[in-house]
Amino acid sequence: MFFKLTLLRKLKYSSLAGIAALLWLLSGQMNALFAQTTKGYGYLYCHMSQKGEYTAYALSRDGIHFQELLDGDPVYDPARLSRIEGGSRDAFIARAGKGNGYVMVVTDMSNHKSHSWHNYGIDLLKSDDLINWSSVSFDFRKGPGIFCDSDSPDFYKDYGAICRVWAPQIIWDARYQWPDGQKGGYMIYYSLLNAKEDRYDRIFYSYADASFTKLTKPRLLIDWGYATIDADIHYIAADRKYHLLIKKEGGTPGIFTSTSGKLTGPYHLPDDKDYINFESSRKVEGPSAFQRIGDSTWRIAYVEYSSRPTKYRLCEADEFMHNFHTPEDIGGDVAGTAQHGSFLVLTKKEYKRLAHWSAVYLKRKKGGSKMR
Repeated sequence: MFFKLTLLRKLKYSSLAGIAALLWLLSGQMNALFAQTTKGYGYLYCHMSQKGEYTAYALSRDGIHFQELLDGDPVYDPARLSRIEGGSRDAFIARAGKGNGYVMVVTDMSNHKSHSWHNYGIDLLKSDDLINWSSVSFDFRKGPGIFCDSDSPDFYKDYGAICRVWAPQIIWDARYQWPDGQKGGYMIYYSLLNAKEDRYDRIFYSYADASFTKLTKPRLLIDWGYATIDADIHYIAADRKYHLLIKKEGGTPGIFTSTSGKLTGPYHLPDDKDYINFESSRKVEGPSAFQRIGDSTWRIAYVEYSSRPTKYRLCEADEFMHNFHTPEDIGGDVAGTAQHGSFLVLTKKEYKRLAHWSAVYLKRKKGGSKMR
């Protein structure tokens, strides 16, 4: 591929750098690869809807104006696939780390039903076509028995006191090795709060296996001495570092960046001069970065939740995910329902398949036919 050859030529001065580049290419970070080649045709925005606690889709060709699919209705039934509370929030979607297919992870939560901002677990979903999904739910309150490494050390003494498991996201780690020798796993990272043992929310991580049905116990990823939530991690080959976007509550609150040479950290304290600072005193959360098709620069999406109604915003950043600028509201008919979500670069075939699926759905809906 053109991108592969170009990257390796740039790094030919160092055999170690060349090996690092090759490892990255094999690591499953396919959305970034699609963005920088001609394979990318459009963008999928996979998100929680402001209409309800469910996952919805929208499509775009330019990465700014997004049109709802299925009239903004749910992609899948959360009552069936989100088995803890029957609601799905903060959807994050990615390509499968091995072979074809897609994976998604969501916060299993229903504020509407519980009238509480507490929740207890996450849902892992997988699909072969972006349309039909299956899931497994992990209720963290149940403790060590739900995890595949039940005999490993426990971070918490009382899992039953876990009261927030928020905004999980996925990154494929080709270097991760399982006890049986198999390599490759999905690092799933999220914020946790234990009512008895924590003073504030922190970022933890677990690993899911290639089948996306098994999960390891939570391990601490970030503790800067104050609450942090809504992490978003991307590998950038240009500097061979993992770049983190995160909402922090300590010091100057807002969405900041951090980097690490290793996926599991440590991540240094953010640069207080490089953050999304153009929202003034308005509150922001839920950052989600994606690269432009055929470009190395980034767009950063986020929720500005001080305004009424809430706004979903996009800004631009350089190739290293720094120097934020040019903020604007998301465009298209999704603007009124957009909430915390994620973005996937699509091929033309994928884009057309989803558009056709939506058209068939809407025709049946208009005719009053059963739609599932």
